[in-house]
Amino acid sequence: MPKEGAAPIMKKSGSKPVESASQLVDLRIESLGDWRGEMLARIRALIKQADPDVVEECKWVKPSNPWGVPVWSHDGIICTGETHKNVVKLTFAKGAFLDDPAGLFNASLEGNLRRAIDFREGDKVNEKALKALIRAAVALNTSKA
Repeated sequence: MPKEGAAPIMKKSGSKPVESASQLVDLRIESLGDWRGEMLARIRALIKQADPDVVEECKWVKPSNPWGVPVWSHDGIICTGETHKNVVKLTFAKGAFLDDPAGLFNASLEGNLRRAIDFREGDKVNEKALKALIRAAVALNTSKA
């Protein structure tokens, strides 16, 4: 729920107000209506399983992206979930500092901080390795909190 006295977030004009970031993520998933929505929903569920205390937000809301970008945090950003035409991109804010023994990171490898996983249609998700990566990101954030 928004903070007391805060105006509800509106989705498209004429629709009812959205009360939480989780509802915005729900709307984003529904709006996709294809494999990308299914993949984002699956990744979201795995993040919540890996860290039951995760905080879900939507950031960077703008007219061209009325639902914003899903962001999962725990004492700092863990990762973001962006959808593009051919990929669902899970970007870890401090991915360069995480061990990735399963080799999940396959994008944004040249940066000094972030690392990403691009999921394409039909890709299998290594659930065990992804949960371990989420937990490692949480441990990194909480060690500096």
